Amino acid sequence: MGRVLVIEDDDRIGRLVTRALSSGGLTTERAASGPAGLDAALSREFDLIVLDLMLPGMDGHQVLRRLLAERPGQRVLVLSAVPEIGTRVAVLEAGAADFLAKPFAVAELVARVRARMRSAAPGAATRWFQVGPVRLDLLKRRAAVNGGDIELPLREFLLLQHLMTRAGQPCSRDELLADVWGLTFDPGSNVVDVYVRRLRGKLDRPDRIETVRHVGYAYALD
Repeated sequence: MGRVLVIEDDDRIGRLVTRALSSGGLTTERAASGPAGLDAALSREFDLIVLDLMLPGMDGHQVLRRLLAERPGQRVLVLSAVPEIGTRVAVLEAGAADFLAKPFAVAELVARVRARMRSAAPGAATRWFQVGPVRLDLLKRRAAVNGGDIELPLREFLLLQHLMTRAGQPCSRDELLADVWGLTFDPGSNVVDVYVRRLRGKLDRPDRIETVRHVGYAYALD
């Protein structure tokens, strides 16, 4: 069982989504406006939030930013008719766990919700993860180098976590786009390279993240 909040103002789509998820054994709640959705998301616990972008009172972008500022670990699946790739990339970079375009297949929606809920839960067993002098707090999503905290936005933290988990092994750009940004396609930008440069500037030394020619990047073991 899991709890899902659906923030969707369209009655037909809202009923369709909540009915499909309920039929799949999930406990669902629905809010029909941005302010009502944000209030519900911050006042109760949900395993996943399904969020529309075009909402009355407060649009989905604002809801996403304010929600993740308060609860950075909250999993959010954005469900929207906005077709531009730039919008998809923007919400994923803002911290959304996934993006599904309208119109959608109900079976795919349920499968994605379940997949994201599974990926949200592994955490309880291990809070701390360390490779060399870099230590990650997986619960609070914070990082420290040689005992000193470093400020990392969510996407930078997830990128560093992925590289550290596979320390010493090359990670392709496609792999990083899929795992860190949830993208199954190349958006045609250098977003991975930009974020790697930012991380290198915050770690104790830039060569903690090595460039692997014609492949991508690897976290150095030494």
